[in-house]
Amino acid sequence: MMKFIIAIICVLNFAKLSEPLHLISPNVSVTKSKAVSSRRPTYEEYKRQRKSFLQAEEHLFLGANVTLNDNEQLVNKFVMQLKLEELREGFNDSYNFLPARHFFEVLDRFGQSKLFKIIRRLPKGGVLHAHDTALGSTDLIVNATYRENLWQKGEFGKADGPSYKFSREKPGDDWSLVSEIRKWMTDEVYDAKVEELFSLYNADPLNAYKSLDDVWSKFQNLFRCLDPLITFEPVWRQYYHDSLQQFYDDQVQYLEFRGVLPDVYDLDGKIYSAEDVVQMYYDETERFKASHSGFIGVKFIYAPGRYASDDKFQEILDTAVRLHEAFPNFLAGFDLVGQEDPGRSLFEFAPALLKLPDSINFYFHAGETNWYGMKTDQNLIDAVLLGSKRIGHGFAVLKHPKVLKEVKRRQICLEINPISNQVLKLIDDQRNHPAALLFSDNYPVVVSSDDPSFWRATPLSHDFYLAFTGIASAGHDLRLLKQLALNSIEYSALSKDEKKSAKEKWKRAWYEEINALVLDIVAGKYSEE
Repeated sequence: MMKFIIAIICVLNFAKLSEPLHLISPNVSVTKSKAVSSRRPTYEEYKRQRKSFLQAEEHLFLGANVTLNDNEQLVNKFVMQLKLEELREGFNDSYNFLPARHFFEVLDRFGQSKLFKIIRRLPKGGVLHAHDTALGSTDLIVNATYRENLWQKGEFGKADGPSYKFSREKPGDDWSLVSEIRKWMTDEVYDAKVEELFSLYNADPLNAYKSLDDVWSKFQNLFRCLDPLITFEPVWRQYYHDSLQQFYDDQVQYLEFRGVLPDVYDLDGKIYSAEDVVQMYYDETERFKASHSGFIGVKFIYAPGRYASDDKFQEILDTAVRLHEAFPNFLAGFDLVGQEDPGRSLFEFAPALLKLPDSINFYFHAGETNWYGMKTDQNLIDAVLLGSKRIGHGFAVLKHPKVLKEVKRRQICLEINPISNQVLKLIDDQRNHPAALLFSDNYPVVVSSDDPSFWRATPLSHDFYLAFTGIASAGHDLRLLKQLALNSIEYSALSKDEKKSAKEKWKRAWYEEINALVLDIVAGKYSEE
């Protein structure tokens, strides 16, 4: 009897193995799945299934695993009341919903939002994506124009804008002292001209900028006009130090920023080396930390332009190696900046990049584009394959499902910059931002501000608010904001021990502010406004 049973099993197994191969696609995984009933559910069954479905989705949210204590829950309840009130008003009148409008059109209305005021108070951890000469507000640039020995060539309102230079002597026939120009123009008028010059802000942005290339043209011209003004050594130091203060005032405890290391100069004609400039950053950071015990610190990412020739690029890489050896803890790694579409791709630079020491980490800009299947969005693939620790923007990532899988598998953090993506014409409405999917399925992600100075934004609060109200689900609550802050430390370039210390410092600031908010909420401070 046993022999008969074994024979039957062998025959059945042979029959399965000898099925015609053409019936099974090589790309299809053959698995058994539970059949879905074709019977329609009862209304009660439907409601139970629907509730279960929504709960399952919420359990996938970024921040879903965060636990809130009693005081955090009280703040959360109030925060969600404010958020849902704004969402309801926006749902009935989307034109006046702040995340649905261009940031420039509604910039003066953020102060009316109680929710925005609370977000401004919350410790946000770190900004992991920002650029050297666009950190501080235009007020800092205006202040620089009051210094002695500053000369100007050219007029405001011209296509290429005025040029600046600090010099003891007149640089040439076409140059005039700014102090003399101020006398006949008046300080108030001159300051306003400078603010306009060094900003992309326009009250009618939809008509002012017709295309992505159009706004990028002015964007890059800002850096050209700004460099000789801000790269004067005393200004360079002061601007950076004061920028750290503005970030700290906006409840940002940590900063990682990209820098091209331009030629910094002084009145004696000295041009400082790349090592000298990074040393200035380091010295001013230590000076700031000494007077701000709650500040975690700064790391620098060397990020030259992506338009370099092969020969120039080799010089850049040589500089990166020298800086890495000179500042092993302060230098976080390497990136390439500039508009991706016309710039050289990571694929073109790959042979040289792969020769760098493994100890130099990559933090590549990639996928800051609306194109699909072009060299620009394919930078995402190269960023993953080259081992980038984080990806700047990653706007086109939803078009690359395998990149999405690798981002989550390898825990490659995506640096999201909501306002930048809108100002630079990738999206019109924050509700359509691709980061919504990243928030909905707990991807490694942080929110940053890119170039807040150029869009007159706060160092981080405006971006946090728009991410919370426009990109995130209506159901995302305080846990999302807390997770974003924790992510900014977890995915930073800090060492394991530095991260532990940073999280403790951030937690102290977070819980102090939560407790203060509880007192203000109970006292009715926000009800009275």
